[in-house]
Amino acid sequence: MIKDVVIKDLQTHPDERGFFREAVRVTDDFFGEGFGQFSHSQMYPGIIKAWHIHPTQVDWWYVPIGNLRLMMCDRRKESPTFGELQEVLMGESYPAKVVKIPPGVAHGCKVLGGVTHLFYITSKTYDPEEEGRIAYDDPAIGYDWLKGPEIK
Repeated sequence: MIKDVVIKDLQTHPDERGFFREAVRVTDDFFGEGFGQFSHSQMYPGIIKAWHIHPTQVDWWYVPIGNLRLMMCDRRKESPTFGELQEVLMGESYPAKVVKIPPGVAHGCKVLGGVTHLFYITSKTYDPEEEGRIAYDDPAIGYDWLKGPEIK
């Protein structure tokens, strides 16, 4: 687990009408950096978006429709988990969760299956200075986005 990454397991309340699920509250301990912007990204099957990094912005990700693999790499040199990779499977085929991605942790995702929707909150409004990019095949990270699931 990468230091400062937080995964909040969500509780779902189903009944004959459907379900209710609360994702983020302003009073959540992991939401201390506060609200800047709420965004929605729709991605098509097989799409890969990588790598993205913010120097000071925090992201909170939630996938209500579809499925994706979130990959993170700790790029903070002072962190005890510097260089570590962490995978989180998110979406309707997995237990519901919100993932907090701290500043300095590179992140990207790959759609697994059909059209997928990512809802995310950022601690700041859009600022081009916060929008760092790292090549998807950066050798310092060394992650293969095209590999399939582990064979067991």
